[in-house]
Amino acid sequence: MSSTAGNARFNVGLLAACQAMLMTNNATLIAVNGLAGLALAPTPSLATLPVTCWVVGGAIATMQASQYMKKVGRRAGLIRGASVGIVGAAICASAIWQASFWLLCFGALVWGTYNAFGQYYRFVAAEVAAPDFKATAVSLVLAGGLVGGIVGPTLSRYTVDLVGPKFAGAYLALIVFALITMAILSRMRIPDQSAEEQAASDRPLLEIAAQPKYIVAVMAGAISYGVMNFLMTSTPIAMRVCGHPYGDAAFVISSHVVAMFAPSFFTGGLIKRFGTIQVMLAGVALNVVCIGVALAGLEVANFWWALVLLGVGWNFLYIGATTLLTETYRPEERAKAQGANETAIFAMMALSSFSSGMIVTNAGWEKVNYAATPLIAIVAAALLFLVMRKQEARA
Repeated sequence: MSSTAGNARFNVGLLAACQAMLMTNNATLIAVNGLAGLALAPTPSLATLPVTCWVVGGAIATMQASQYMKKVGRRAGLIRGASVGIVGAAICASAIWQASFWLLCFGALVWGTYNAFGQYYRFVAAEVAAPDFKATAVSLVLAGGLVGGIVGPTLSRYTVDLVGPKFAGAYLALIVFALITMAILSRMRIPDQSAEEQAASDRPLLEIAAQPKYIVAVMAGAISYGVMNFLMTSTPIAMRVCGHPYGDAAFVISSHVVAMFAPSFFTGGLIKRFGTIQVMLAGVALNVVCIGVALAGLEVANFWWALVLLGVGWNFLYIGATTLLTETYRPEERAKAQGANETAIFAMMALSSFSSGMIVTNAGWEKVNYAATPLIAIVAAALLFLVMRKQEARA
């Protein structure tokens, strides 16, 4: 193995570890934020507003994060993002002690900046990898989230009552993992852009975004994340309404996050063998089955199977969309191209997390699933459009 390839694999390993820390924290937030919001919110329909603020914080910061890393380098930028996460977690813990719903929302908003920086781990992996290792590198980094799926919800169960009042300990635990992330990032060896890349003239964002492949990649990535977040965010609340205990909800969320990232060990290989679009279409099919299972009943098993299928479907769509996106821009254009993509994803997540809380508390779990169906159909249509374009080009 060459030193360049060895260095790339070393960096991918560190990025996977950082992804594990990020998803441990995010899975904890997913399990706790909606319930903490429900406990403090002036009205139940605002229960998921802290989750929405977390997503909005990411949406606000994601383009700035991309441009900031272009200026100071990937490693320095990612470390700064993790440090902001520590501030956000401290504010959330303070909000619990003060029983302040709006301070909790603000803390989640600040935490969203850390999440915005963390979403670039997969792009950094693609940048340091050779072309034939790119899809696998993205998959392996996202596979780090498997640790988060196991540790996060489990951690929340042990820390949710560790320090009074309820939920404060879970937010304080986030600080520890953010500090570990900073330590890992300090060991990365990522070269900055060369002088030639920085001096190269890049295309306007509108020209990049006008490419059909770019449009489909952004649409698939944003909608897949939006649908996943839409169903996942409302699940703990729906299970509580159905009378299922918190432990069952935490187990379902934990299984869901595992299902989101465990396939990453072979998704890259599937893309190399069958093609990006084919794997993404399989993800669409899994989303459809997920909704069918969710509508079939309200037992814990229905929630569990639906969320597991949702996680695997998201994995196929998200890794496929990321791989597709990296084929649409030049190295000097990555900041704006990636930033626009992440902004679209966070905007969709913000809309989905807020609307899910309103729909599940006012209309019920069934309507949540019905509302997700048209979005999945849009992704299917967009992917089939690309397939037809390829067939026409060959003809």
